Amino acid sequence: MRRRLSTKLDPGFVARLSLNIALDGMLAAAAVAAAFWLANPQHPWPAPPTLPLAGAAAIWLIGVPFGLSRLHWRFISLRDLSRVGVAALLTALMLTLLLFGAGLALPSPGFPIILALCLIVLLTAPKLIYRLARQAPAPRAATAEQTALLVGNGESAELFLAAMARFAAAPYRVTGLLALSARHTGRRVHGLDVIGAAEQAGPVLARLAAAGRAPDLLIVATPEFAGDALAALLATAETYGVRVLRAPNLTNLAPANAAEKIALQPIAIEDLLNRRQVALDRGAMARLVTGRRVLVTGAGGSIGAELARQVAALRPAELLLLDNGEYALWQIDLELAELHPTLPRRAVIADVRAAPRLAEICQDFRPELVFHAAALKHVPIVEANPLEGLQTNVLGTRAVADAARAAGAKLMVLISTDKAVNPSSVMGATKRLAEMYCQGLDVSARHDTAAMRCVTVRFGNVLGSTGSVVPLFRRQLAAGGPLTVTHPDMQRYFMTVGEAVGLVLQASAVGADTLERDRFGLNQPWFDLKRESPSQVKLEHDSEVEGEARSASTSTDHALAIPEGGIFVLDMGEPVKIVDLARQMIRLAGLRPEQDIGIRYTGLRPGEKLFEELFHGGEQPAPTGFAGLLMARPRTADMRAVTAAIDAIATAAQTGDAKAALAALARLVPEYGQPTAPAPALAVPGVAG
Repeated sequence: MRRRLSTKLDPGFVARLSLNIALDGMLAAAAVAAAFWLANPQHPWPAPPTLPLAGAAAIWLIGVPFGLSRLHWRFISLRDLSRVGVAALLTALMLTLLLFGAGLALPSPGFPIILALCLIVLLTAPKLIYRLARQAPAPRAATAEQTALLVGNGESAELFLAAMARFAAAPYRVTGLLALSARHTGRRVHGLDVIGAAEQAGPVLARLAAAGRAPDLLIVATPEFAGDALAALLATAETYGVRVLRAPNLTNLAPANAAEKIALQPIAIEDLLNRRQVALDRGAMARLVTGRRVLVTGAGGSIGAELARQVAALRPAELLLLDNGEYALWQIDLELAELHPTLPRRAVIADVRAAPRLAEICQDFRPELVFHAAALKHVPIVEANPLEGLQTNVLGTRAVADAARAAGAKLMVLISTDKAVNPSSVMGATKRLAEMYCQGLDVSARHDTAAMRCVTVRFGNVLGSTGSVVPLFRRQLAAGGPLTVTHPDMQRYFMTVGEAVGLVLQASAVGADTLERDRFGLNQPWFDLKRESPSQVKLEHDSEVEGEARSASTSTDHALAIPEGGIFVLDMGEPVKIVDLARQMIRLAGLRPEQDIGIRYTGLRPGEKLFEELFHGGEQPAPTGFAGLLMARPRTADMRAVTAAIDAIATAAQTGDAKAALAALARLVPEYGQPTAPAPALAVPGVAG
């Protein structure tokens, strides 16, 4: 027996609906009467007298498809008002045709226009007045307020001011606007004057200070306002003792509630990185990952976890997360379970140094694509524990590569570091030796169609990563300082973790496509080729990925020659002085460097350099044709020598002989431990800066 579904309407809703219907009918009737009076004041009464009732009936009939009775007057929008206007025009047309059809004379030739205007005014004006009355800001206590200038474009400023108007006790009062462009100066938004542009903040603040109306705050309302422009605004504001805060994302604003406030947020240090947005080839990245079995080592770390997030979003067939830290692995596994509940995945605790365990995992999982992010990266700690660094960064890389290759993986991506260039530390030298091993594998794979290819991606520091300087500075700020900097001249390259991983995936897709083209002389990506033989090429796209590839702006259509063992290097922009970073973070906290919070120099730690380099003197940088990616023309070593050195390191590690292990490392990486002078600037064709 079929169950009958019943819908019970809320009595309050029915009452409001009935009230709206009655009001619209009354307003339409009044509009008809007013139109007759305006059209012929000598004979103001409608003829026939029942015509106003016909107007009410017409608006009820026409209002049904326009949903007029369901409009919420308090939140009526311009779109809603336009619908009311169209309904009014149709009602005027219907009544005019009714008069013609009944053979009745019009009170004047302009009656249809007068009737339409009366209907539009009387049906829209009460609704608009009601909204304005309900949204009028409540009076605020002037004694408890701070004054602020709002910085942003018109859209973001309008939304922020509209949201703030719903609060009766905002702790600040906006007195003017700074636009992002000088051409908007002199205009008004929500009753406030645009008194200048953000780039003119200095003269504006000076003028206001001279008049005794200097603001207490600058509120940045536009999320895209960042980089050099934001840094200049901060410097100007500091000169005049004005704090700069950022408005929350408008999508996160709380609903109108008098008990709540719009919480302003400090400017994040990431906002000051002057980095342009790089357009990534999402189609190529999807073709690289979608439908493939992917292994991520070091999945609990900063880079590994972000790799897992971005790979999971590209819908692999299955994702294996590998890490030797239980808690970090649990965190990323739980996050992916919430974000991608249908994605098949495994979380495996394993040490990359355990070659038999890795071989067992890879034989069971059969990865097609491997991202190797597991490494020991903290320079002083690895310097104090060299055998641990050698076993993880060198022997671990070899164990992962050999296990993946034996299991039939098609591509391995090694995450490297700028510290591998002219390394002065054990950590940097171990990463350079790991690069050399993967370069050797890739060179040998050029002549073996069944062999695994290797792509190496090198980049500098990522902001906010585990063990990086930004979290350290935040903890020191919270404790009241001082902020510790090793040397006043120390500088580093910085990039956000999301941007770095996006470019790693871009490099992986570019490298995979290009390497396969080199091998077969065909314009097909590596993962579409069935490796039966070079002459038996078969496409294996699934239709969904094929559609993504066609819709993407695939920049891999032009040829890119990757030299044997070539290394992708992320374009990190200009290096940043660590002391400047410390001072900026102090300012962002609303404090003054060296006055409110001190800076203490602690001296270089073992293995540290004043500067890092992205290219060795023997690695001439070359453009790739892809934004954000460069290519280091490689210095490759004989694979037999690399293998012998790694074997010697493994033997020394087994006996605990750190001296012998480091000697074997130095033989393969001669720059290790030798002081280096700042590298001369290298011109990169087609790359700005």
